[in-house]
Amino acid sequence: MAAVLLAGCTSPPQFTTPTSGRPLHAPSAQASGPPANQSGGLEIPPASWTPCPDVYKGILASPPQTTQFSCATVKVPQDWAHPKDSGTFDIALVRGRSTSQRDRVGSLFINPGGPGGSGFDYGVYRSVFLPAEILRRFDVIGFDPRGIGRSSPVKCFSDADLDQNFGLDPDPVSDEGYQQTVTLTRKLAQSCGDKYGDKLPLFSTEQAARDMDALRASVGERQLTYLGYSYGTLLGAVYAQLFPKNVRALVLDGAVDPTLSAQTAAEKQAGGFELAFKNFSTWCSSTPNDCPIGPDARAVVMKAIADARTAPVQGNGRTATAGWVFTAVVSSLYSESSWRTLAQAMQDLRNGKPAKMFQLADLYAERDPSGHYTNMFDANSAVNCADSDNVPTVEQSRALQSQWRQKYPLFGGALALNLICAQWPGKHDPYPTGPATGSAPIVVIGTIGDPATPYEQAPALAKMLGVGTLVTWKGEGHTAYPQTGCIIDAVNRYLIDLKVPPAGTTCEK
Repeated sequence: MAAVLLAGCTSPPQFTTPTSGRPLHAPSAQASGPPANQSGGLEIPPASWTPCPDVYKGILASPPQTTQFSCATVKVPQDWAHPKDSGTFDIALVRGRSTSQRDRVGSLFINPGGPGGSGFDYGVYRSVFLPAEILRRFDVIGFDPRGIGRSSPVKCFSDADLDQNFGLDPDPVSDEGYQQTVTLTRKLAQSCGDKYGDKLPLFSTEQAARDMDALRASVGERQLTYLGYSYGTLLGAVYAQLFPKNVRALVLDGAVDPTLSAQTAAEKQAGGFELAFKNFSTWCSSTPNDCPIGPDARAVVMKAIADARTAPVQGNGRTATAGWVFTAVVSSLYSESSWRTLAQAMQDLRNGKPAKMFQLADLYAERDPSGHYTNMFDANSAVNCADSDNVPTVEQSRALQSQWRQKYPLFGGALALNLICAQWPGKHDPYPTGPATGSAPIVVIGTIGDPATPYEQAPALAKMLGVGTLVTWKGEGHTAYPQTGCIIDAVNRYLIDLKVPPAGTTCEK
């Protein structure tokens, strides 16, 4: 498996219904700043909204009764350094508006992370499943950043190559196995280079952050109110550095530390997944009635991966190779609610039934039952590799693999293999890493048991921004809002009333 596809803090779309906090009804603050229809010195035409009532299909089980959807497409310069002569990208937006909206504050932009996750789809979902008082006070606006989903999507990986990628040994020991991974990642990287050439750097996070300001202007907001998860925290942090005066309120949940090198970020993520798996194993041993694989979950999973290398289980026309088993484990650790499913999937696999394991893996890979993939991982690679100007070489990754395997036995070897960016044909466009001087206060949330963006990145991001206030959730899984009443209350007060949580706010599980 080409582990770079896990190194971008990509979160599987495990949408969960939140618990609503108590209503808050307070007047919004008056914003000041540049004219709403300007961004980067350009006049931005207003978004032309059209009703799109069927947009819920494939995202929600049934049409929502209290939410009205409108859709729009906004054109942005392909290259903000040359906005008038670089061509344009189309950015897709969806707006969810509650039929019971009152005392409107403005628009709440939302991004689920990735890079590569569809903010458009997530916006549809969250337009129904956010706390009631947020839905009463805001339009919820989801958007696919450039290169993602419906927004001039990057697509350069074939379904067959992605199947091979996810099926490969996640931590190949033999030189032959390692070279298979090197060869496949070179093929993937070159396929993007052949198709997009010198446009590859244009999918960087900084370019996308500049798009966000154009979107803000297009919907008539003088300042941005934003809820970003995982990679979405990086997007928000870069926005705050570029446009500090345009910030009204940013919630950055599941924080990415922008100052980390690609190598350091990958190693910390390996440690984060090891911690999450340890917590899963502890749950297994303490709740044996809920965990059919017994008290030593690590031994069972390690054996499942080892067995899959030599005698993979067959089922439903697919082969449960070591890479697919590993992907299922990774997928399940993003949410504590998936632990029981993982345990049952491993038990089923021992009994020769891989269906549940593939269900978990396909959720992460965004692979449908017919074997087709979204462009999640095409975009993930395009953005990560454009952003990263200093990644280990193929040879350095091989050395790191054995070192990290010793430190992080289940995840270290796999996460050392950032081989696609090591062979990326495009130039790089690194994002800025510094304070958001002049910005309004920003709320940064970290979860103690977060595997994908380990907790220590949250205080680091808050400190880097200089205007960040840290909120801690002593919970499991990737991201916190809206998982518990304490977090809901703190975030809602901030988004609606601009009341910043007290320094050191900590929410218990």
